[in-house]
Amino acid sequence: MEPPEPGTWSPLGELELRGAGGEPVDLRRCLASHGVAMLPPNQIDEQGLRLTTTLALGEGRARTVSLIGGAGRAELWLAGGPLGEDEAGRLRSGVRHMLALDQDLSAFYRLAARDPQLSWCCAGAGRMLRSASVFEDVVKTICTTNCSWSATVRMVSALVGELGAPDGLGRHAFPEAEGLAGAGEDFYRGVARAGYRGAYLRAISRAVVAGELDLEGLADPSLDDDGVRDRLLALPGVGPYAAAHIMQTSLGRCRHPVLDSWTRPTYARLCGHRATDRGILRRFRRYRDFQGLAFWLFLTRDWVEE
Repeated sequence: MEPPEPGTWSPLGELELRGAGGEPVDLRRCLASHGVAMLPPNQIDEQGLRLTTTLALGEGRARTVSLIGGAGRAELWLAGGPLGEDEAGRLRSGVRHMLALDQDLSAFYRLAARDPQLSWCCAGAGRMLRSASVFEDVVKTICTTNCSWSATVRMVSALVGELGAPDGLGRHAFPEAEGLAGAGEDFYRGVARAGYRGAYLRAISRAVVAGELDLEGLADPSLDDDGVRDRLLALPGVGPYAAAHIMQTSLGRCRHPVLDSWTRPTYARLCGHRATDRGILRRFRRYRDFQGLAFWLFLTRDWVEE
């Protein structure tokens, strides 16, 4: 595998594309798993085998890495000069987290293997690309609510470009909570044009900075799904759709289907008949803790050419 641009990148190591249960990982489907995955600072190539992103290292610094996939493994490349091993390790761990390689989907594949409409997933589909932090996924998801996709891209691009730490090569990481908390109303209204969402983003960011809100703690596996959902629904700007989306994409909690203005009609179109929420839940009930994931994969099979 060749670096993105020979001469400007240095090797950062390799990752084996296997889940926690030893199951295969289809990198193309992971990188194309949902729309939020494609927002800045991420850049995904048309073939779906390369992810370039910029990750914060603290103290206003960031570095850009590129993941290039192959058969069962992927190479990591670092833009710019060399790093110490501690920070290089942090970048490698960050990319592993984004690929959700710590998640075990083997139980889901055992269920899918008995479903003629979803058995195709067993080749490695279903792993959702996460952001570097739960905070980032919460902010990005709020930016998808009640607006067009172009508005979402505009808002997130402004947050990253104006508030994110620079890598020294023209790219920026997603901003830390301090950056969003310190931005004024003029920024949210005039630059990001976030509308009513600006107040929500500032309130969440300030609560994180003050230590009153621990979003990263929601990844604790000892927490039950209902408790995590209740905590998310208590956040300003997070309703049932946003909570289900954050749980599935960022936290790997896939029991609650994402039911919104796109998933409902898409399911009806694929089924060829009108569908109710009750009917959707009944169809995927057999998947238990993976109901939401099974529903999502049913809808998005054609997102990647087979």
